[in-house]
Amino acid sequence: MSRVKADALPLDEVDGNVIHTVKRSVFSESQPSPLKEPLTLAAVSQDVLRNILDLNESVIQNEEFVRCVSGGKLFPGSVPLAHRYGGHQFGYWAGQLGDGRAHLLGEYTNRKGERWEVQLKGSGKTPYSRSGDGRAVIRSSVREFLRSEALSLVVSEEPVWRDPFYNGSVIKERGAVVLRLAKSWFRIGSLEILTRTGELDVLRTLLDFVIKEHFKSIGTNDPEKYVVFFSRVLNETAHLIAHWMSVGFAHGVCNTDNFSLLSITFDYGPFGFMESYDPNFVPNTSDDEGRYSIGAQANVGLFNLQKLLEALKPLLTSDQLSQSQQILREYPQIYHQRFHELFKAKLGFLGNEEKDSYVIAFLLKLMEDTGADFTMTFRQLSEVTLSRLQKGSFAPSLWALSDLSSHKHFRDWVQLYLQRLSRIMSDSDEERQHRMQGVNPRYVLRNWMAESAIRKAEKNDYSEVTLLQKTLMEPFMEQEEAERAGYASKPPSWAQQLRVSCSS
Repeated sequence: MSRVKADALPLDEVDGNVIHTVKRSVFSESQPSPLKEPLTLAAVSQDVLRNILDLNESVIQNEEFVRCVSGGKLFPGSVPLAHRYGGHQFGYWAGQLGDGRAHLLGEYTNRKGERWEVQLKGSGKTPYSRSGDGRAVIRSSVREFLRSEALSLVVSEEPVWRDPFYNGSVIKERGAVVLRLAKSWFRIGSLEILTRTGELDVLRTLLDFVIKEHFKSIGTNDPEKYVVFFSRVLNETAHLIAHWMSVGFAHGVCNTDNFSLLSITFDYGPFGFMESYDPNFVPNTSDDEGRYSIGAQANVGLFNLQKLLEALKPLLTSDQLSQSQQILREYPQIYHQRFHELFKAKLGFLGNEEKDSYVIAFLLKLMEDTGADFTMTFRQLSEVTLSRLQKGSFAPSLWALSDLSSHKHFRDWVQLYLQRLSRIMSDSDEERQHRMQGVNPRYVLRNWMAESAIRKAEKNDYSEVTLLQKTLMEPFMEQEEAERAGYASKPPSWAQQLRVSCSS
């Protein structure tokens, strides 16, 4: 396990896990606190095991493996670190935040030459834990394991006390640790904290490190490197959020401390995949004002990029600042263009036509009015034949299209859609279906599916965690076990009552 960051970036001079205001540092050395035994290896990603970490599946039979992936023993060469960062939370500066219950174990370069950062979450207190206990519970850890590049989920009998909905009802839950991976855990808040505290030399050191390690096409001696960096992050952030929208994903807590500098999705909390199409869908019950509703994510991305530019400002000349402000003004166009491209692909369109945006907007309006299921409406459009679509009568298996067809303007939209497809030269129904099924998932991690797995896991039955993980590895492919489990069926009635909060 490589210790690149421990050698290249300034470390906190205060030893141990004493909670304090950290200064002039990017990381603090911090030892994980082992979960109390007995431990259960509840789930392992075979894909991460083999294809990212180059490990044989037999390793999971080893007790040392379970200790290593739960914080009880360090990997060879590991120097555990907790990262210092700040952030704007729900629009307001929150000061020092940092890894309050996560430990970066190091970097691993696999046989394909890919470098991955390996981190434990729920592994105990750090200097950034504030009033927290450094632990995570089963319900949040199952959701994290299923949605992220995670290797393992380890469950303990250690009691952890939580108030799930911040209403004074504290309950006893069980501790769990996830070992997760990312190309980098640096975030906008990593830079913000340094600018806010006037540590501009540390800011420059960190930024140069990020560019050197993760933006290799940017010349380290390029005088415009910070402007190019900002432009790259802006473009990729716009594309990421457009992609979220294309699969109905709401992150839930889009604070600047949860927004990656590499424009990857991480720090999953109360996320949700939208079921009935609703631009005001809010997965997080802690978000009383709907700041992070699914329809607000693009604007929140712009806010976060403004905060990134504020963090970079001390390192920019006046001309570079002007250039960067102009780049920031281009964000809406970049986002909308990518959104348009992705939704055209979801509808099977090839080429460009002037009314494509209207056809997309018309469909989304019908979906909003009828409460049609977002994922399955697009998936069933990719499975139905055009002749069946024109007839407008759908079998029970096409339940989402049946719901959509109740709209009085459904026939009008179908005619527009069929006319648009008819102008694609030499395109067969089979080719269209194949094209659309490659971008419209049949399965997403709906909250009711995660909740079903969590309820079983809390009773020491991890079978549905395993099934969901297997299903979500191939979300575009119809799978017999997933069909039997109802993962492509109409959500059960009890799903509407589910609530997810920031408590974890």
